[in-house]
Amino acid sequence: MGVMVAKTAGFCFGVQRAIDQVYEQIRTADRPVYTFGPIIHNEEVVQDLEEKGVHVLNTEEELAALREGIVIIRSHGVGKAVYDLLDREGITLVDATCPFVKKIHGIVQKQREEGRRVIIAGDPKHPEVEGIRGWSAADTLVIEDAEQIDELLAGTDEKLCIVAQTTFNYKKFQDLVEKIIKKGYDILVLNTICNATQERQVEARRIAAQVDVMFVIGGRHSSNTQKLFEICKKECKNTYFIQTLDDFNPECVNSVRNVGITAGASTPKQIIEEVHANVRFKL
Repeated sequence: MGVMVAKTAGFCFGVQRAIDQVYEQIRTADRPVYTFGPIIHNEEVVQDLEEKGVHVLNTEEELAALREGIVIIRSHGVGKAVYDLLDREGITLVDATCPFVKKIHGIVQKQREEGRRVIIAGDPKHPEVEGIRGWSAADTLVIEDAEQIDELLAGTDEKLCIVAQTTFNYKKFQDLVEKIIKKGYDILVLNTICNATQERQVEARRIAAQVDVMFVIGGRHSSNTQKLFEICKKECKNTYFIQTLDDFNPECVNSVRNVGITAGASTPKQIIEEVHANVRFKL
């Protein structure tokens, strides 16, 4: 019996950077500290920050109502309108946007100015995608599945630029691109899926294909964790989503030879270690 833990499991560079910036403000700020939206998609981390006095603001109306304090832009990034609002109100801003997301903001802004219509491969309701749209034009399209292309695209005389949410499934991105290219569009393809995301997905698929039971650890609202779960489920039918140790059912590992563990980019190391220890104890 054995346990395989993904080497890529846990905080990615962008998430660790964002968390570090918040804790730095907690240590040094002489004013109230806020984040615009949860700093990352992990309820335990957000709760710990709230207990340390960091308040979450969820709307632009709440931002506009501030008269003092420091606002931290979360790792998912925001649209240009939020920066403009904070500048007008004179509120101090700390930008914890993941650098890879920030790069996409610059890409779509430039491509819009050069006359290309932007297509984002991603979840239209995800804050990262909402933020990317906020740097592009009103006609920007967001597509999750290849089936949507026929409904959303018009004449092939239009110049297009396609980018991806940093945590998008790489295989799905390839399928989308291939279908658009076949339609004869003048298209500029920029694969903006984070390298760490691709590596995490490849490793999760490899481990899931070798084990009897697979655990995917992360926040319920974490896009990259949900995609890891989908990938692992295809390789191992006994794949379970765990947010905290309370979700771990010891009976899942009864009479199995090996177990795999991976985790999303916003999953603290402590939770991964707790699940690992309990799985090993049960085995």
